[in-house]
Amino acid sequence: MDREYASSLLEGAVTELSRLPGIGRKTALRLALHLLRRDENEAVSLGEAIIKMRREVTYCRCCHNISETDMCGICADGRRDHSTVCVVENVKDVICFERTGQYDGVYHVLGGLISPLDGVGPEQLEIDSLIERVATGEVREIILALSATMEGDTTNFYIFRRLGTLPVKVTQLARGVSVGNEIEYTDEITLGRSLLNRTDFAI
Repeated sequence: MDREYASSLLEGAVTELSRLPGIGRKTALRLALHLLRRDENEAVSLGEAIIKMRREVTYCRCCHNISETDMCGICADGRRDHSTVCVVENVKDVICFERTGQYDGVYHVLGGLISPLDGVGPEQLEIDSLIERVATGEVREIILALSATMEGDTTNFYIFRRLGTLPVKVTQLARGVSVGNEIEYTDEITLGRSLLNRTDFAI
């Protein structure tokens, strides 16, 4: 069997690195060669950090954000406004909103968006647990902070209908976030203003 590289070990490393999103084989080769040039301890530390993260990082039982304990630091923080819940698609969006410094409520991570073409239905997302949170009566406002895409709008509408007659205010981001844009690619200033100027959700 012909090898692309002189070393099967290098080829194996390149193959694994190229499995990462946005990493092609050329970039994977560059990363692998960089690690070979560095002190062995750096590569070992990187490997150990990745293994430790994979084994020990879990998900918050309340909001489904990543956590090292049963409850994430945001949900466990008594200084946060637990009556306001910002609904986001994924963990990256939580990080984006936290960087704005404009929000002191808590979050609910859906784990994706409704997308029938991709085989993703409501039952595969953390929507039922959101409804359960609202049903406790402790939540006064739900902020639908999903990307301004067809999938985001579909998910917003579905959640709004599921909330039904529950006594909760439902708002959405102001359209400072351009239609078609994903949250993670929106700059912090625009994202912060969209959050502060949120409006009542309307069909």
